[in-house]
Amino acid sequence: MYRLCVRDHFMIAHSFNGEIFGPAQRTHGATYVVDVTFMRPELDPDGLVIDIGLASETLKEALADYNFQNLDEVAAFKGKNTTTEFMAGVIFQALAKSIKEGRMGTTAQGITHMEVKLHESHVAWASYEGAL
Repeated sequence: MYRLCVRDHFMIAHSFNGEIFGPAQRTHGATYVVDVTFMRPELDPDGLVIDIGLASETLKEALADYNFQNLDEVAAFKGKNTTTEFMAGVIFQALAKSIKEGRMGTTAQGITHMEVKLHESHVAWASYEGAL
């Protein structure tokens, strides 16, 4: 399986509901470093997994909806705990939609799997991986 990874980041504020979250029930911030790994069993005719430029631009666009936002105020997330794991899935779905709609070019049509990893600190991260 061939892999190519692009990286970006975004900054958010949020709070969580539930005793399990302890002090994180209060509003707090995070700067997520985001790694997206695109996977395919064979390279395209040009020897690529995906166009790095288009992948990077599309990732930046997907993150722009949440960058510098308080996720508690995002209508689509009302009643949800926007954990690192949850947000990895949200970004995965946005990028999968972009691939399906052709916004990452024809090379991206050969992508069979993708992983979105959010590093919430230097010691912890969460990811969502799935087939396309």
